Amino acid sequence: MSESAGEKTEQATPKRLQESQDKGKFPRSAEVQTVFVLGAALMALSFSGKEIWHLLGASQVSVLGHLHDTPITLSTIQGYAIKSALLFGSCVWPIFAATMLGGLLAGGIQTRFRTAPEALGFHWERLNPVEGFKRTFSMRAAVPTGLAMIKLSLVIGLSYGVIKSVLQDPIFYTSVDVARIAAFLAESSVKIILRVGMALMVLAAADYGYQIWKSSKDLMMTKQEVKDESKSSEGDPQVKSQQRRRRQAKTKRKMLQDVPTADVILVNPTHIAIALRYDRKTMKAPKIVAKGIRMNAQKIREIAEQHKVPIVENIPLARLMFKYGRVGGEVPAELYAAVAEVLAWVYRVNAYRYYREQAA
Repeated sequence: MSESAGEKTEQATPKRLQESQDKGKFPRSAEVQTVFVLGAALMALSFSGKEIWHLLGASQVSVLGHLHDTPITLSTIQGYAIKSALLFGSCVWPIFAATMLGGLLAGGIQTRFRTAPEALGFHWERLNPVEGFKRTFSMRAAVPTGLAMIKLSLVIGLSYGVIKSVLQDPIFYTSVDVARIAAFLAESSVKIILRVGMALMVLAAADYGYQIWKSSKDLMMTKQEVKDESKSSEGDPQVKSQQRRRRQAKTKRKMLQDVPTADVILVNPTHIAIALRYDRKTMKAPKIVAKGIRMNAQKIREIAEQHKVPIVENIPLARLMFKYGRVGGEVPAELYAAVAEVLAWVYRVNAYRYYREQAA
């Protein structure tokens, strides 16, 4: 049984892939984005965490150390608010810059740093609240939500052992100083983040592979779509046929215009005609200025007779020249000797015409 015409069994063509990319339909994984953003934030904290800790500590010492002599007025509250905002900004900006760079890098890697012109345009339908409500609460949106819950469960499962060991630490039921609490929080955070990060990387790799497969599956085409695209790219056969006929007619006119410049016409005797020209000053070998069969051969003969170009009947040579020679090209090397004999005879018989042209 033949395949159904509507079954998508063919891989996407380069044109289909390019159109998809222009619309911004690249394989993307939110997990890859999360891994890059989280990794960038951790790197920023590792480089600037000590400085941030010192800034926060110095700020707390400054505030708490002067509570007894700081008047509570509107101006002082405003001053503290401005200082707090500046402190917050100086602490946050390295992490913010790193996460933004990580997000851009993740997006660029997934799209191979290619732009999508059509996706960058403004689309009014995206502002339609009804359509937005339908997209949010549709079955298509419910599937990613369910997958996200499954992924979260996997992350918790992979991290459960570390979290359990942290909760069983003696610090929760013994008396310790503040320094020990701070060290415990730092160590526990590193353990949990490393385990969660490893789990996220595994999920990101699996999800990105799935997105690539899904994107390739969605872009598959039917045999009819491939045929239609091939016809569209190649053009209408009728139009191409007309263009080909026009080119042939133009070539024919140019070829016939060069017949009067030929030195000899080889014929077979009526079906084939080959016009040859040789100029010792400008040509290394004789050239074919025109060739034709049947009606075209007859036309070449008529033009040659009008301009008194010698016509020589040589059936085997004419056949070989027509088969292996091309208009505008040199005579095939294998036929040099035979052509030289014909030209020598023509020059002897038409010495006056030949020497007049050479003198001109």
